[in-house]
Amino acid sequence: MDLLNSTSFQRMETGLQAANLRQNVISNNIANEETPYFKRSEVSFENLLQQEMNGNTPQLRGKVTNPRHFVIGPMSSIPEPVVTVDQSTAMNNNLNNVDVDSEMANLAANQIQYNSYIQQMNEQIKMMRVAVEGR
Repeated sequence: MDLLNSTSFQRMETGLQAANLRQNVISNNIANEETPYFKRSEVSFENLLQQEMNGNTPQLRGKVTNPRHFVIGPMSSIPEPVVTVDQSTAMNNNLNNVDVDSEMANLAANQIQYNSYIQQMNEQIKMMRVAVEGR
C-alpha cells in the first residue's frame, strides 16, 4: 500500500524540503551581510509548482512495478526547488546586496510556511492512520 506516496503528500514533502533549503539560503545571506562583493541568493519553488499545476494537463503515466521498467509518461510533475543568485543589484559601497531587514522578514515568512507544511503533513498522516486503524 502506498499510503504516503500520493501526489499531494509528495508536493508537501517537496515544499518542506524547499522551506528547509530556503532557511539555509536566507541564513547564509544574513551571515554574509558584511562580506564585500557577496550577492544574495533566493529559493524558488512555490511559483514553479503553480506554473506546473496551471500549465500542464494530466497525462497518462505507466505504472512501474520493477526498477528495470522504462518510465512511460512524465517523470515527475513536482518541480525541484531552484536557488538563484541576484547578480543585478548592489546595496552597499562594497557591492553587497543583502538587506538584513528584508532577509529577516523572509526568514519569518519562511518559518510560518514551514510550520504550515508540517501541520498539513501531520494532519494527512493522522487521517491515514485513522483510516487504517479504524479509530
